[in-house]
Amino acid sequence: MENKNRLKILLVANTGWYLYNFRLPLARFLRLQGIEVVLVSPWDAYVERLEAEGFRWIQLRLSRRSINPLVELLTIAHLTYIYLREKPSAVHHFTIKCVLYGTIGAKLSRTRAVVNAVTGLGYIFISTEWKARILQPIIRFLYRQILTARRVRVVFQNMDDLQAFADRKLIVPDRTVLIRSSGVDLKRFSPRPSHPDAPPAPVVLFAARLLVDKGLIEYVEAARILKTKGVCATFQIAGVPDTGNPSSISETTLEQWRREGAVDLLGYVEKMENPIALSTVVVLPSYREGVPRILLEAAAMGKPLVATDVPGCREVVIPGENGFLVPVKNARLLANAIEVLLKDPDLCKAMGDAGREKVLREFDDQDVVRRTVKVYEVIGVRLSSDMAATEQ
Repeated sequence: MENKNRLKILLVANTGWYLYNFRLPLARFLRLQGIEVVLVSPWDAYVERLEAEGFRWIQLRLSRRSINPLVELLTIAHLTYIYLREKPSAVHHFTIKCVLYGTIGAKLSRTRAVVNAVTGLGYIFISTEWKARILQPIIRFLYRQILTARRVRVVFQNMDDLQAFADRKLIVPDRTVLIRSSGVDLKRFSPRPSHPDAPPAPVVLFAARLLVDKGLIEYVEAARILKTKGVCATFQIAGVPDTGNPSSISETTLEQWRREGAVDLLGYVEKMENPIALSTVVVLPSYREGVPRILLEAAAMGKPLVATDVPGCREVVIPGENGFLVPVKNARLLANAIEVLLKDPDLCKAMGDAGREKVLREFDDQDVVRRTVKVYEVIGVRLSSDMAATEQ
């Protein structure tokens, strides 16, 4: 017989991939506290992994690319139905549509406790395309209406995004929390000794979804610049296109890069710690981030970083200490920063060590989990008193 007094928390995102890669430690931790954790997302290949972990999963009818009002209203209705049926103690939304529509659904279903994670501003606020420009004022209006409710808490990953929302009066400051990133597994991502199969030439690694917004065009151009200068290095790209994102790199472009040979395309990588371990420098020239996981993982493994001077990347990279920050959309300065590191192994080692220390201090995924749970408690979802002593 089901225990009606048992706490139930729904974690809601636009992909199973996101829940598996970024929120699995939180889900596991909550389950250890005796909480029923239900995962909600559209179906993708990661759903089977979530279910293999023993979590109940509910399919969400949500189109990431749609701007059709009828389709969007149906998504709100579906979320409302899920919340009415499940009667959760709290819902935790990730990604923009889930935050917007999920909070509306929570209000309609009288779900009392809502946590909204703003993990970056996303395509709508980064893009200069006409569709994005049209949607921006609408999204701002919706944010202002739903993020200021008394029982809603908003979690930001970096101070730049928090300040941007505050300046536009989209949030109530005392109902807002800064939790920088979803954290990193410090046991899995730790420095490794030199590998006997390590490539003879230095390796520069880009690892992310293959999106224009991740600075991939600039990375490939930087590789071309350095190859033309005769710099001896291998430039790798780990990841696959994200067809649900309007900024996704096309297969045609990838095929052109394959034929050109300036970069090596690794495709999907299951265990990211392996290519990081074999890399010399890790690069992310993104246009804007929440807090980029790849930079945290690379720093945790003692690798120097090159990233753009934008929100999110600035949370991880301290210029001159654990890496370099370069202006956004500037392939030449990106190439220069990479070249400095490739020519100075001692600098790479010093910056890698500093990066590891920073991640140890600030980005342990278990610390992030505990801080997230405290947000639940603020809005009335009380966990067991010995929660802090329980480790994943």
